Amino acid sequence: MLAGYLRKKSVALAKCQANDLEVPADADFVLEGYVDPNEAPAMEGPFGDHTGYYTLPEPYPKFHIERIAARRDAIYPSTIVGIPPMEDFYMGTASVRIFLPVIKLTFPEIVDIALPAAGAFHNLVVVAIRKQFPHHAMKVMHGLWGMGQMMFTKMIVVVDEDVNVHDAQEVLFRLCANIDPQRDLVFSKGPADVLDHATSVLGVGSKLGIDATHKLPGEVNTRPWPPIIKMDETVQRRVDELLHDVRH
Repeated sequence: MLAGYLRKKSVALAKCQANDLEVPADADFVLEGYVDPNEAPAMEGPFGDHTGYYTLPEPYPKFHIERIAARRDAIYPSTIVGIPPMEDFYMGTASVRIFLPVIKLTFPEIVDIALPAAGAFHNLVVVAIRKQFPHHAMKVMHGLWGMGQMMFTKMIVVVDEDVNVHDAQEVLFRLCANIDPQRDLVFSKGPADVLDHATSVLGVGSKLGIDATHKLPGEVNTRPWPPIIKMDETVQRRVDELLHDVRH
C-alpha cells in the first residue's frame, strides 16, 4: 500500500515459483521458503542495529530457503545502522511528512510532529497541538500510542501549537518551564520494540507521556498560569530598524 501510494499507481504482483504467494513483479530478489512453527528457534545475534547498540542474542524462528530468484542486473538494497543519526532517521522524517495529513484526519488538533534523531526513529516523539480543553495532551498521547507502530514509542512530549517541534532548544525550554513532574508525567505500559535492550521483558515496556503545554484552569487549581515573555511589536520593529541601520 505504501509503495502504491508513493508511486501513485498499483504495484504489479507476480506468483512465486515454488508456492502460490504473490510478490512485487519488479522485486530485485525473492527468497522463497518456509518456517516450521514446531521447530525449536535458533539464536540470532549479536549484530549492530539502528538503536546504536549491538542487539543481544535472542531465539528466533528459522527460515528455510528453498529458492532464490533475482532480476537481471539486480540491485541489493541495504541500509547502514549505527549511532543516530543514520539513514533510518531520514526515512522516519520522510514518513512523518507523508503521513501527517493522514494522522490529522484522526487528530485534527495536531499541528506538527517530530521524531528527533537521538530517539532512533520512534523512541521519542514531539507533538504540537492546538489545545482546547484540560488534559487535551493526555488524550493525544494515548491516541498516538494506539496508532500502528507508534505503539513502540517510549516517550511522547506534547507542546503548544506555537512551538517549533523541530527546534530542540525551543522544545527543551517548554519542557523545562511548563511541567510539574508529579502532575504532568503519565506512565503507561504496552508493546515495545524487540530490539530495545532497556526493557525488563522482551517486547514489553513502559511509556512516558509529558504534558509540556500551557495549563488551563481545570489543570492548575491553585496558581494562575503566566503568559510567556513576548516583545511588543512596536519595540520589535524599532529594534529591527536600528539593527538594519547599524548593518548598513
